This record gives sequence, C-alpha cells and structure tokens, in this order.
Amino acid sequence: MHLRSRALTSAAALCAVAALATVAGAPSATAQGAPPTRAVQAPGDAPVLVDCLSHAKVRPAEFLLACGDGNSRLADLQWSRWGEWTARAKGVNRVNDCKPYCAAGRFHDYPVTVRLDRPEPWKGHPGVAHYSRITLTYTEARPAGYPATVSYPLWS
Repeated sequence: MHLRSRALTSAAALCAVAALATVAGAPSATAQGAPPTRAVQAPGDAPVLVDCLSHAKVRPAEFLLACGDGNSRLADLQWSRWGEWTARAKGVNRVNDCKPYCAAGRFHDYPVTVRLDRPEPWKGHPGVAHYSRITLTYTEARPAGYPATVSYPLWS
C-alpha cells in the first residue's frame, strides 16, 4: 500500500512539474539547436500537406504546384518518408512549356525528388501542423530556366 501511494505521489509531482514548465515558458529545443517543438499535435503525429483547396493531404500521389493555372504539378509520387519534421518522395514534375502560349503548350515530365519540411501550425486548424516548404531536386532534365534544386513556401 505504501509503495502504491508513493508511486501516485511521484506521478502527480511529475505532472505538476511538466505543467509548470509549460506555463513558465521553459526554454525551447530551438534555443539548444534542436528542431523547434510543436504543441499542435500529439507526439508522433506527422504534419499534413495543404493543397490548393485547403484540404489536408498525407502521402498524396499527385499535388498541384501552380494553383492559379495548373501548369505545374507533381505526379506519380512515391513517398519513402512522412515524418514529424520532413517528408520525402520521388516522382515527376509535369510542367507546361507554354509554347507558343500556355493554352497551346505541351506538358513535359521531369523526374524529381521532393522534400517537405519546416512544419508550422496550420492557421484555423487547432492541433494540426502542416509542412510549410517544398523543395524539388531535378534528377535528370529540368524545365528551361529552372535551377537543379528549387524551394517554394507552401500555403497555409
């Protein structure tokens, strides 16, 4: 009986210390050089990818990059990682060459690796984080004028 009472007291004390540290603003992991912590999701929950229509996606097979005109999208995505801090996939970037103009242009496929990172709280969706940056690395040919690696901020 005495051991059970001591265990309950210890557990209550640990919970109180954790609560006080949260309220008191204990130093974040960022100050120590680690990735920032997120209080928006349960530990182990991975962020989502927010599409053009503000829908949450997890490991989508396709993703529209050019929401306004649809002239660039990712397709055939094969995700090797979807984690708390980053996600990685291989696929193709289907890009319209817009020659002689976009409506008459042709789409071309460019193999890419995709990296999602920089998770942030998703505005208007308490408790949910989203990846806020996408990086494409062209593994073979790439569209004219594009660098081998390009990063874009993602909408929230």
